[in-house]
Amino acid sequence: MTTLLLVLNTLVALALIGVILIQRSEGGGLGIGSSQGVGSFMTGRGTANLLTRATAVLAALFMVLCLVLDIMNRGASGGKNEHDILAHPSQNAASQTTNKEPVSPPAK
Repeated sequence: MTTLLLVLNTLVALALIGVILIQRSEGGGLGIGSSQGVGSFMTGRGTANLLTRATAVLAALFMVLCLVLDIMNRGASGGKNEHDILAHPSQNAASQTTNKEPVSPPAK
């Protein structure tokens, strides 16, 4: 299930990048989505509205997928991650200092 969500999250991220790149910006940008040729499918304003809505939907979907993946991963680790500095900061600092063995210089 996690692999499927990761693949879906990657596809949503790529789609989000593509939609953002084809939007017309103030400085011109790529501006692919706003060509006003003869027989165009949508007007410039309609294209901008469609791309803005698509960006919002894809961004919301990306955030939801990231949260779901985080919740699933948090449950899989059992809440006892030794590298998690937010879990028990004082214990992590103490364990890092007490677990180190003194390094002796090499014998000549």
